[in-house]
Amino acid sequence: MNQRTPTLLYIDDDGALARLVDRGLTRRGYRVVHAASGEEGLERIRRACAQSNVDGVIDVVALDQYMPGLDGLETLEQIMAIPGSPPVVFVTASQDSSIAVTALKAGAADYLVKDVTGDFIPLLHVAAEGALRQAELQRAREEAEAEIHASRDRYAALAAEREMLLREVNHRVGNSLQIIASLLHLQASSAAQDEVKAALTNAMGRVAAVAQVHRRLYTSQDLKSVVLNQYLDSLLEDLRRSAEGNRMSRLTLKAEPIEIDPDRAVAVGIIVNELVMNAVKYAYPDRAGPIHVELHGHGEDVLLSITDNGVGDNVKVDPRSTGMGQRIVAAMASKLDAVVERDPAHSGTRIVLKFARMPAAPGRTSTAAAS
Repeated sequence: MNQRTPTLLYIDDDGALARLVDRGLTRRGYRVVHAASGEEGLERIRRACAQSNVDGVIDVVALDQYMPGLDGLETLEQIMAIPGSPPVVFVTASQDSSIAVTALKAGAADYLVKDVTGDFIPLLHVAAEGALRQAELQRAREEAEAEIHASRDRYAALAAEREMLLREVNHRVGNSLQIIASLLHLQASSAAQDEVKAALTNAMGRVAAVAQVHRRLYTSQDLKSVVLNQYLDSLLEDLRRSAEGNRMSRLTLKAEPIEIDPDRAVAVGIIVNELVMNAVKYAYPDRAGPIHVELHGHGEDVLLSITDNGVGDNVKVDPRSTGMGQRIVAAMASKLDAVVERDPAHSGTRIVLKFARMPAAPGRTSTAAAS
């Protein structure tokens, strides 16, 4: 494809010099258009900028300083105010360097001193070429910046859409899990055998622990973390409303607002559910008693404890127990890469878990040990 011939608008009231510029630049591959005054030049530029026809485009302007009516500096100022105006090479017969500074500050791409014989035309050609290259670089920069802004806008829109979809997914999952927990509660309420009732109640608590995380994520401003004190507060309230709720009137929580990722929050919730239910079953065989859940930060780690003042080591384990709760606690502790210990100094039972606020690096060996 042939390259389009660039058009230079030469604004100068000297017609003879304009003809010299026309001949000199035409030989160098330019199409030259002449305007005899600043007003005429401005009108041509406005028409060119308003047209979509490529043939009417003005690529670069050479502007004389001294002209009747609008002088060069006044014309330059108005050219710069036209949207999409071409680059301007300011031309003057004056040797005063302050004029050059003024023109460049006003927006001229280049500046040169002319003579009446046309010897400056090669310099004008060089200046016009430089102005065109500069304008092309500026257009490329603006297009790149526009593409960057458009990409950012697209990314922001996709991120907002993704967040909305994640919220909807968490909402639906949370609702579905809550329905399952409610069905288990109904089934437990109607079960005739105590072991069946206990198994269904335990299953309900485990499902509710997961459901609470999804409900938290649906209402949270941050989909990447769960605030543990709020989550545990809701979880314990669910436990109080469960089939064993009449024995949990003294279930308390003391927790700091520690944030962790949703997957690990689920593990914490299931551990709390299992240990609280275990305390309800075995710590106070003949009565209800206090059960305390505490969560505190300890440097880069988190300490979680579940404490009762019950029978402690004198607990009588039901021979029909499957040990499912202990296996679940061990599995969730492994997921947290947590250390699980029983406090030997406590008269009742106090289970303490220590785990890092941030997930362990991939490949790290778990130090979790079920008590």
